[in-house]
Formats: sequence, structure tokens, C-alpha cells
Amino acid sequence: MKTRKKFYITTSIAYVNAAPHIGFALELVLADTIARYRRSLADDVFFLTGTDEHGEKISRMACSAGKSPKAFASAISEKFRALRGKLDLSYDDFIRTSDKKRHWPGALALWKRIEENGDIYQKKYEGLYCVGCERFITKKELLDGRCPIHKTEPEVIEEENYFFKLSNYRDELYRIIESGEYLIVPESRKNEVLSFLSAGLEDISFSRPKAHVPWGIPIPKTDQTMYVWCDALSNYISALGFGRKGGAARRFRKFWPADVHLIGKDILRFHAVIWPAMLLSAKLPLPKKLFVHGFITVDGVKMSKSLGNVVDPVDLVERYGSEPVRYYLLREIPSNEDGDFSETKFVERYSADLSNGLGNFASRVLNLGAGLVFRGQKIGEKTELQIKRAEAMVSKHMEEFRIHEAVSSVWELLKFGDGYVNETKPWKTKDKQAIFDLLIILESAARLLAPFLPEAAGKIKKCFRRRGGTLRVSKIKPLFPRISG
Repeated sequence: MKTRKKFYITTSIAYVNAAPHIGFALELVLADTIARYRRSLADDVFFLTGTDEHGEKISRMACSAGKSPKAFASAISEKFRALRGKLDLSYDDFIRTSDKKRHWPGALALWKRIEENGDIYQKKYEGLYCVGCERFITKKELLDGRCPIHKTEPEVIEEENYFFKLSNYRDELYRIIESGEYLIVPESRKNEVLSFLSAGLEDISFSRPKAHVPWGIPIPKTDQTMYVWCDALSNYISALGFGRKGGAARRFRKFWPADVHLIGKDILRFHAVIWPAMLLSAKLPLPKKLFVHGFITVDGVKMSKSLGNVVDPVDLVERYGSEPVRYYLLREIPSNEDGDFSETKFVERYSADLSNGLGNFASRVLNLGAGLVFRGQKIGEKTELQIKRAEAMVSKHMEEFRIHEAVSSVWELLKFGDGYVNETKPWKTKDKQAIFDLLIILESAARLLAPFLPEAAGKIKKCFRRRGGTLRVSKIKPLFPRISG
């Protein structure tokens, strides 16, 4: 029996300082699509997501809300977990960094390995700390004396912390990234990291005093709390059982290293520099690929709470359904660049591509085929060529993480089908060969669409009944009803 190829894909873990927005929904849907596609290739897939819950910022927010940090984090984490049903996600596990049983052992085991390698040391430190970023920042990063992201003045903090010798790994990181041993996609992000590494690396704070940050993983025999790097980044291995004994670590041995880490560009340096350096220190295998997606603007403007233009994916799903939201994110937003969300454009895509496109084609073709019996029928040469071309293009674009182009390739097949209908006019001629060809086009499109629009693809597939060499089909209810008003 042929052994199934393992495939491990992760998203970043969402920080629980706010409810989910459409940017993280994009990341989840991209990862889900890749996971579903790899399952269609018969790979043994493990798909992980979760929430990052510790830190001073969460403590302060919880206090302001009159809640304990645990209760505050749990409430927000559940909103992210609920996206599974809302967006029809197929992740295999959801890790929380506040999980003492499943996450903490892995984070502590990673710390211990790095420490035993001589890469953790203690020193007094004075620096500028941004609570919003939850990290120390340098003066050259400031804009008019303020954090460029949160627009707030950093706090001056003097404390004794443990540090990680990140500077030791600059040359090795440059080599593995330049060579593609740790592959960063797209190329522009790889070049960004190489440029950053060329300027040299400084050691980073790896802990904070418990007195300042009590909400986190305590480091044994110290008065320190583990800082975000070792805490949050270790989720990718802790969820697999790293640091736990016996059978609990079986999944780690099977699935690590990750085949793909899927992240947003704002945390590129964490995953392209700090995370692989930690793994090198711990003598653990490196992930294979880092796929970096861009940001979503809204009507050309950056999303901001102060502007009131943050798009809630749950609201969109409740008004239009999960499949239209998935489709817009996968087709309209370039997979590895910034993209824009516009509700006007969303409705236009829904009407043109889903209602009048896929939905209308499925209804027309299945109506033509309903009641007919096809025995031993062979597909036309031109039709077969178009289907094979679509299959090849979807495969090519998925391997290159150009998901938007993979979706577009399926719509090219549907466009061919529409043209074939208009050319052959089977409703008039009753040409059984033409009707059969159209049915196979639809069936093939549904198979190719399954990773992107699993619900619609499943409904189409249910209309096809095969027994031996005989094919029968049934009609279908409208997949994407027209939007009224």
C-alpha cells in the first residue's frame, strides 16, 4: 500500500485583543483552501489555527472590562473558533496559548532546549516599550516620537530580562533563506527579509518580570514570565504534542516540520527571522515554506477602528452566506499582495460570477440533462482538452500559492461551457452529445471547485448519479439566488 504524503499547514494564531476581522478571515480561507486541495490529492493533511492569549496588553484590557485575563481571552477566542462554522473551515485543531495542558509543556520544552544550547542569558535592559505591539522598539522605528502602528508614545522601561542570542544566527538565516531551504513566498518578501538580515541582528528580550506581566507562562525557578516569542511561536509544535510524553508526541514526530506557515506580512520578521533562529538553536527541523499574504483595505482605505471601517466577516456571512464570502476573498484579493474590499464590488462579483455565472450554468446544464440516460457516452475531444487545461492550470497555480489565479482557471472552464451552450444550442437541437459534454464540464468544474467552494461543489456533485457505465442527473435548486433590492 502506498504511504500517504503528510502535509502540515498552519495559520498564524490570532491575538485576542479584538474580534475577528476580514483580514484574518482571508488567512483562514486561504489556508483552508490549500488544506482541502491537498486532501483532494490524497495527502495526509493536518491544518492548525488558534489564538495567542497572553501578555500585558490583554491584562490591561481585561482589567478595563472588569474581567479576569482568562475570562476575557476565552470570550474573544470563542469568536475566532466560531469562524469554523461561519466560513466552512476544515481545520483539524485549534490551539490556545493559555492551555496549560496542551500548549505550556511545548513552550517550556523549547525554552529549555534553547537555554541548554547556551543561547539564553540574563541582563538588565532599558528601552522603549510599546504596549500595543507588546515589544521593545528602537528610536529609529518611531514616527514623531510615536509608534507608527499604534500612534502612541512608547513607555520607557528598565528591567532585568532573559535574552535570546538572535545575533548568533544572522549568517545561517541568510544562507537558508537565500538558498530557498526555508522558502519565502512571494519573492518580494524573501528579498525584504534578506535586506533586513544584511543590516545585522540584535539579541531580543525573551522574558518579562512577573510583576509587570503576570498573565503568561511562568519560567520555572525565576521571577520571569515567558515573552511572546517563545510563547506564541511555539504553538506550531506544542499543538502537535512537542514537550509532552508518550503517545501525545506522536503527532509531532509524524507532521513536523510544517510544510506551510501561512501568515500576514505584518508578522513576517517574526516568522522569517526569530522563529527559524529559535528552531536552529533548539536543533529542530525548519519549516519548509512561509507563504505571506497581504492586507485588505476597505474602499481603498486601511481598516481602522477609529474610522469605523473594520469589516466583520460574520456579518457578511449572515447577510450573503459563507460561499460568496469565500469566493470574494479567494478571487478578488490577490493571494500574495494587498487587495481591497468593497461591498459594491462584492455584490457585483456575487451577481456576475456566482448567480449569473456558476449558478446559472449549473441550472441550465442540469435542466437539459435531467430525464436523459447516458450509456457509454464519450466526451468530445475539444471539451476534454479544455477540462485537462483547467486541471493543469489549477494544479500549477495552487503549487505556486496563486490561489486567485487557480479560482480564475475554473471560471475559464465555465466560460468555455457557456460558449459551448450558445454555440450548440442543445435546448433546441436536443443534441445528446452536446448535453453530455456540458454535463462533464459542470462535473469537472465542481470537482475543481471543491477546495474553494465546498458547499456549492457538493450540491452539484449530488446531482450526478453513476452506476457502471450509466450516468443520470437531476435538477438543482438555485445555488446563488439573486440579491433582491
